[in-house]
Amino acid sequence: MISPALDAKWKSLSVNALRIVAGAAYFSHGAQKIFGWFGGMGPSHGTVDYMSRFGAAGFIEVACGAFLIVGLFTRPIAFIASGEMAVTYFWMHMGRTGEIFWWANHGELPLLYCFIWLSYAAFGAGSFSLDAMLAKRRGG
Repeated sequence: MISPALDAKWKSLSVNALRIVAGAAYFSHGAQKIFGWFGGMGPSHGTVDYMSRFGAAGFIEVACGAFLIVGLFTRPIAFIASGEMAVTYFWMHMGRTGEIFWWANHGELPLLYCFIWLSYAAFGAGSFSLDAMLAKRRGG
């Protein structure tokens, strides 16, 4: 049996690691769309039209991803990111194929992001975050 202190330490480490790594991956999808980084978008490896739904998604992913990586304003930011991924799943994946299940519509990634960010919206960023540092300074 793992001691309660060691269990808490591993839980804290995993919560923070998931937020940082998932935030970086989420950010990278937006950076592909907005900046053309990480291979860009489409066969030209460029950027998307900023005034399109892909542009809106890219700006949400870049901004929210950056905030999630550092753990600042995590609950509202994660709620916005979760909502964007729900819209992506239903509008782009299910809407394009008519299939609700991820194995048929290839929507595994937005589905996972949706629920990862929803859990951070509910539970917060974790101990290694700017939110935790600010709370500590405020005495909370």
